[in-house]
Amino acid sequence: MTQQAAATGRGPGSRPEPVPDAEAEARRIAAVHRYDILDTPPDGAFDRVAALAARLLDVPVATITIVDTDRIWFKAAHGLEGVKEIGRDPGLCGSAILRDGALVIPDTLHDPVASSNPLVTGPMGVRFYAAAPIVTADGHRLGTVNVLDTRPRSITEEDTATLTDLAAIVMDELELRLSALHAVRYEQERRQAESRQAAMERARAEAERAAREQAERDRAAIAAFASTLQRTLLPPTLPEVPGLELACHYHTASAFDIGGDFYDVFPLDGHRWAFFLGDVCGKGAEAATVTALTRHTLRAAAHVDPDPVAVLTALNSVLLADVTAGSRFCTAVFGLLTPDASGGFTVALATGGHPPAYHLRPGGGTDAPWVRTVRPEGGMLVGAFPHARFAEVSFPLRPGEGLLLYTDGLTEARTAEGTMLGDEGLAAFLHRRTGPLGATALVEDTAALLASLPDGAGDDVALLALSVPPNEASPGADTAVGDRTAATPDHIGQE
Repeated sequence: MTQQAAATGRGPGSRPEPVPDAEAEARRIAAVHRYDILDTPPDGAFDRVAALAARLLDVPVATITIVDTDRIWFKAAHGLEGVKEIGRDPGLCGSAILRDGALVIPDTLHDPVASSNPLVTGPMGVRFYAAAPIVTADGHRLGTVNVLDTRPRSITEEDTATLTDLAAIVMDELELRLSALHAVRYEQERRQAESRQAAMERARAEAERAAREQAERDRAAIAAFASTLQRTLLPPTLPEVPGLELACHYHTASAFDIGGDFYDVFPLDGHRWAFFLGDVCGKGAEAATVTALTRHTLRAAAHVDPDPVAVLTALNSVLLADVTAGSRFCTAVFGLLTPDASGGFTVALATGGHPPAYHLRPGGGTDAPWVRTVRPEGGMLVGAFPHARFAEVSFPLRPGEGLLLYTDGLTEARTAEGTMLGDEGLAAFLHRRTGPLGATALVEDTAALLASLPDGAGDDVALLALSVPPNEASPGADTAVGDRTAATPDHIGQE
């Protein structure tokens, strides 16, 4: 067997063309694309391999080709100018990649496939062709390393082995190039990911900043709205009542909640005045609705029948009947002021489940000042029961005396010991006071007490104080009460 026959694995004569397998060809094309080599610019490493092949095998032309679906593309071409690609069929390289080993054609004119190739029939007149496949680690033949001559010739087994080694070098170069591409792409993707992450973080930070700013604007708007609505539920100023000093204080536990505490003082006729103070269960818009309904009802009912029990009874009926009130109820104190001959007033006071009021009288002579609770017994919550009973008491408010009304946010405030101030704590504070009993001083001192507690008030607090300025004829400690009350040393209540 000749050297050429040994190289090709066949004897002389016609060589049968292997039949390509469609599935294997599809996998091969996928491998070609994996290396991303097609249509890339010239590369010195591949050019040097082609030149080395030409020199070692002493031929004028050597090429490195990649076989695509329908073309043979030249990655490097030594001694072959101006040719970038040729058609695959009929093709020398196309035939070479179908074989496991090297393909050697000593004389192309005597080869049934090569004889019709454009490189053979064309101006170049190739008469000798040898090729070794470029094979991947997983067995796919990407293309070939080829040597060509314009005259017939033969090569040795060593020449064929050299050509195979050069094809392996090309494969190594492709692997190195692919690794470099992967590294570059990984770095690009990493930088793009970092850029996207940074952009996302900037966008998130901007969104958070915008959300915080919007939240602050919303909080400010809610606080302004709540404050405005709260002011509409309270009298803007207390009226001027001849012979009476009035003072009030309103503390809101939260700037964002509308409280349910309320108070008012208003005239009834030419000489009588009415006042009230109370607390609607709950907070927010629903409580504000009930507060507004309560204030308007108390005013309207008082003009129809100023009797305090009748007024609270009317409010009870309205709250139970009005669907806007829902299941809301309230506590309330309603009072009627009638001037008397002493220069003071007769106070008729009814309560509906509200904490007691405090009647303060100055000392006179050897008598110490005293503080008495005003709690008509039996007053029930307003708006909770259809047949609620309300209690009433009347007593004189003489010159020099004061009356303090408040909501339970005051007595439920916590002391330094963690306990609620309670009625007893408030009463003890009022007993210890050494200042005047004027309404303004009384409210200021009580508000200062609230502010002195460690956590202040956890709930809304409303204070309303009434006092009659003293005169020269003011009695010291008169315990007389109206015809509907009984007096005790510490309590004024309904008999």
